[in-house]
Amino acid sequence: MEFKSTSESDTFNLGKKLAGQLSPGDIVALYGDLGSGKTAMIQGICDYFDVDEIVVSPTFTIVNRYEGKEKNIPILIYHIDLYRIESEKELKEIGFSEYLNDESAIKLIEWADKTSLIPDSAIKITIKTDKNNDNFRKITIENLDPILNEA
Repeated sequence: MEFKSTSESDTFNLGKKLAGQLSPGDIVALYGDLGSGKTAMIQGICDYFDVDEIVVSPTFTIVNRYEGKEKNIPILIYHIDLYRIESEKELKEIGFSEYLNDESAIKLIEWADKTSLIPDSAIKITIKTDKNNDNFRKITIENLDPILNEA
């Protein structure tokens, strides 16, 4: 599925829409350049799940743990940022595989291209910028039922 975004708000709202299809155990791998909108997408997802915390990229802490809810049912979300990760060894040290295998949580992974451990079944979101238009984004979503209306 392909979507167009012309603002951070569009990207946020698309994240909010797709969140309704997510459930514990899902892995969402986000790909895109610095400033492309990966965090805005995750903020939209977390907003859908009524996360109380301010959602920011865990660039230095690597993992943020959020507690949200859907229809008053608690939802655990791991927001993982691999930007600073330089090796698979570092991933092992932070327990990355344990996060991936946690079926009780939704895993949202920024800079997923930094690892080969992302399963093929993961929902993949690629955000591409346009060098001629700073506000335009082409967002491609794979491995998710195509029931969203274009954003």
